[in-house]
Amino acid sequence: MSGLIGKKIGMTSVFSVEGKNIPCTVIEAGPCVVTQVRTLEKDGYEAVQLGYEDKKEKHTTKAEAGHFKKAGTSPKKTLVEFKDFENEMNLGDTVAVDLFEENDWVDVTGLSKGKGFQGVVKRHGFAGVGDSTHGQHNRLRAPGSIGAASYPARVFKGMRMAGRDGGKQITVQNLQVIKVIPESNLVVVKGSIPGAKGSTVIIQK
Repeated sequence: MSGLIGKKIGMTSVFSVEGKNIPCTVIEAGPCVVTQVRTLEKDGYEAVQLGYEDKKEKHTTKAEAGHFKKAGTSPKKTLVEFKDFENEMNLGDTVAVDLFEENDWVDVTGLSKGKGFQGVVKRHGFAGVGDSTHGQHNRLRAPGSIGAASYPARVFKGMRMAGRDGGKQITVQNLQVIKVIPESNLVVVKGSIPGAKGSTVIIQK
């Protein structure tokens, strides 16, 4: 579907016509440049590759520099392919935030905040074991049993245990576009999206 690459600016809130306070996320969406057009004849599938946010030439490999030169644009930090793009695109075309309109429904993909090494209560939502009184020892947030001993005599793959949490790609679906501000390349969507402020996100219709 049609989409843009953007940057999470932060959260705010707006009032609806009924007077409800709606939590919203502000995203700087684009402008993005078409850096490659995939075709069925050459690549076996159809897609449009968009580039977002300039990067220094000294941080660009020769292969990348040639790729961007062919598109007639400066080197970009982020490249993302979008399949089934609504409009026909050519190399070097610019896609702006006016791709979206108010009351559109979008999916937003981003990298969630990393939480580091966490226990099972925070990582998987375990309740913890037992009551805090009645002689309870130091096992309030322990995972409990992770399997039997003599059989199967091993821990099954996928067992929910402590470990690194966050830092995963997450897609939040069906977010309503509350407002589009073309002069500032901003789009305001209802609700929250994954990632920290300033992180790169992908918005798809």
